[in-house]
Amino acid sequence: MESAETTADDLIRLVKVYNPKTNEELIRAAFAFGAEMHEGQFRHSGQPYFTHPVAVAAILTEQQLDDATLITALLHDTIEDTKASYADVETRFGTEIAELVDGVTKLTNLQLNSSETKQAENFRKLFMAMSKDLRVILVKLADRLHNMRTIKAMRPAKQGQKARETMDIYAPLAGRMGMQWMREELEDLAFRVLNPEGRASIIRRFITLQRETGDVIQRITGDMRIELAKAGVEADVFGRAKKPYSIWRKMEEKEQSFGRLSDIYGFRVIVDNEEDCYRALGAIHQRWRAVPGRFKDYISQPKSNGYRSIHTTVSGRDGKRVEVQIRTSQMHDVAETGVAAHWSYRDGVRSKNPFAVDPAKWIAQLTEQFDAEENHEDFLEAVKLEMYADKVFCFTPKGDVVKLPRGATPIDFAYAIHTRIGNAVVGAKVDHMRVPLWTRIKNGQSVEIITAQGQTPQVTWLDIATTGKAKTAIRRSLREVDRARFIKLGQELARSAFAHVGKRVTDKVLRTAAKNMRLDSAEEVLARLGSSELSGREVVRAVYADLAPRKGEHIDKARAVVGLEPGQSFDRAPCCNPLPGERIVGITFRGQGVTVHAIDCDRLSIYEDQPERWLDLRWHEGNHPAVYEAVLDMTLGNGAGALGRICTLIGEAAANISDLTFLERRPDFYRLLIYVELRDIAHLHSLMLTLEAESEVAQISRYRNKNLPEKAEAQGSQKSPDH
Repeated sequence: MESAETTADDLIRLVKVYNPKTNEELIRAAFAFGAEMHEGQFRHSGQPYFTHPVAVAAILTEQQLDDATLITALLHDTIEDTKASYADVETRFGTEIAELVDGVTKLTNLQLNSSETKQAENFRKLFMAMSKDLRVILVKLADRLHNMRTIKAMRPAKQGQKARETMDIYAPLAGRMGMQWMREELEDLAFRVLNPEGRASIIRRFITLQRETGDVIQRITGDMRIELAKAGVEADVFGRAKKPYSIWRKMEEKEQSFGRLSDIYGFRVIVDNEEDCYRALGAIHQRWRAVPGRFKDYISQPKSNGYRSIHTTVSGRDGKRVEVQIRTSQMHDVAETGVAAHWSYRDGVRSKNPFAVDPAKWIAQLTEQFDAEENHEDFLEAVKLEMYADKVFCFTPKGDVVKLPRGATPIDFAYAIHTRIGNAVVGAKVDHMRVPLWTRIKNGQSVEIITAQGQTPQVTWLDIATTGKAKTAIRRSLREVDRARFIKLGQELARSAFAHVGKRVTDKVLRTAAKNMRLDSAEEVLARLGSSELSGREVVRAVYADLAPRKGEHIDKARAVVGLEPGQSFDRAPCCNPLPGERIVGITFRGQGVTVHAIDCDRLSIYEDQPERWLDLRWHEGNHPAVYEAVLDMTLGNGAGALGRICTLIGEAAANISDLTFLERRPDFYRLLIYVELRDIAHLHSLMLTLEAESEVAQISRYRNKNLPEKAEAQGSQKSPDH
């Protein structure tokens, strides 16, 4: 819409798409009046000034707003910048429109980037204007959006001022009103001015990523449609890359490079009804792995601005994380326009969207607390906290402000100040009271960190910290502290694993294993072996891929059980892991062979009324290979070299450790599960007697997972115990 002569019809055509009953004559009259009043005025770009009010009105048609709001957009600068008066507008267009135009004029006169005291007073006026009629701020936001779209015509100093004001005030305000699309565009336009290099670098990286991986959005969108169709859910699926500023902010908050940032794509699933929202969620979680802590249900707990949606983040096989929002089409309308949905029209009738909030009630919630504040600084702080609702502002003992994400703890606070302080935390005081480190910090609280020399980060801190900076620093420190211990333990595990196949572990053998496993060094192999990231068997296989007991020496594992039908296969039940020598029975599963249970397994009770499925089985007598896994639950004193001695004893008993899982790590003991491969039940008893005799072993028992879900058992799953 470049010229006033052609835009009147264009604008009316845009309105008639959603409101055929629009007051066409009133819009034409407002168009003509605005064009007349702004005659001879020009923008910085050299265009006629009236092209700006027309563009603002066009932006508001995208939200399908009422005639009064659109006419206000056309006239919003007439009282301020032309000879027209309030009385003129009221006479021609009525009191409602005159009040709206006057409200926008007053907002325009507020200098929101001035000194703190004056800024607080201006904020008070801003919210008072909003409380009178929220459509005033809708016009003002559209006005700011068009000005930001055309900001290049301004002088550089003015561009910086407007961009900062937009980032600090108007973008968060749009977000609070639920107009997320406008918030994102305002942020991105301001980002383009405030940090053009940062924005350009992200766009360049996106282009490179697309060249390397192809159109990820199209692939994932297609996969989601297939999964939803399988589940019988009719849905529209849309995908997009997140805006450059949103990605930049994530990089800053998590202190990660673009390459390590995973959730840079967002997807929306639009369904017919609320029930389908949850069915779609189930289908997506069944196909992709849900990322813990990234699920939010705003359908059962809507936001105050009417926003309803389910948010989840899932990761695919390649580790890429994607954010998925699931909502109905009515919820989507509110999600796009927020509080503005109250004035939306459909086919000439005010839209009866059940999720659109009452603007008067919404603004009353905001202004109620502000009106109670007498002190300007307190009022300003309240305004900022309301608009930055996802942030927490707290203070150091010296009064410096620290900004953290909502839900942050004293550990996050400590690392926000300095990594050295974070690493040395032993306690915290909030508002001068000693509190646990997992305490959630609230707005306005004063936080004091207590440190001690020699303190190092604990593993449990990873569950307490919420910021990327804190988690990264904790992991780095834990790796450094644990690495030497893991390497020493890895040496014992490697010696035991290679001795089990009659080989010696040497530096050259470990270097060969590292090369074949694509690891940096022999030391890295030992460190991962000691931390249970690798098993001894995996390391042996990396060097001696075809090493196995010679045929004829042991009973073949496939023929270890007597009593099966010819060609019938069997699996050991993972709930009881029966060993050769134990009394056993079999339970048949159609098309899946036989699952073998120990005779005393608790799970057998669920098949008591199905005798036709029971088989009388027994183990072959003779020498079985040490390939049958059992799990030992051990509590072990945390003495020097204790775990190494245990590994040595297991190796000397001709058993192989296939895995280690630490359940508890205390200063005085470990509790761990040791997965050992044994010949039979006698081998297990002999090994347990040997280990019980070790002075550092406080307790040892055979671990059996009796609560295994029936489905897993029915499939003969060989999963490790559910710990």
